[in-house]
Amino acid sequence: MALDTTALNRQMTHFDGHDAIWLFGYGSLIWKVDFPYIQRRPAHIHGWSRRFWQGSHDHRGTPEAPGRVATLVREPGAVCHGMAYRITQEVLAPLDVREKNGYLREVVPLHFADGESEEGLIYLATEENAAFLGDAPLDAIAEQIARAHGPSGPNRDYLLHLAEALRDLEVDDPHVFALASRLAQATDTPRR
Repeated sequence: MALDTTALNRQMTHFDGHDAIWLFGYGSLIWKVDFPYIQRRPAHIHGWSRRFWQGSHDHRGTPEAPGRVATLVREPGAVCHGMAYRITQEVLAPLDVREKNGYLREVVPLHFADGESEEGLIYLATEENAAFLGDAPLDAIAEQIARAHGPSGPNRDYLLHLAEALRDLEVDDPHVFALASRLAQATDTPRR
């Protein structure tokens, strides 16, 4: 698969004819909301775990020194918490550009604290995309994050903002928090 998935995402028609759709954010879409939305609600999805296994060649790193950002991996019994946004169709075009580095839209059931469920979209980067880096020891991932820097800023900021946003949501994510702790140790900076 090509690195730039913008055109592939724009061919998807999951929600044609809908006035508004739900979008689930599990990474920077939790804390970096630079798009208009109708409604915002904490939500979760089943069967997925958040992992820093996707390379970032365009935002938090460069092609020569990619950063690492979140994607989802299937894990039976897992629950991934994040933020859901009710958006109009027009918002998808700029999001497709933002998430172009290997992410494809996929439809998933979203679950809300009140027991309500709705269909929604996620941007998912699987191992089939050219930017996928995969699993590595946590210390190695933290070192890569500590070194990487791209047009959107230091990779470390992405990780630390995500950890802070999850704490604000009162969500325990052992993978994210272990990486944030190792990053603090690797860079001798206090943990946020």
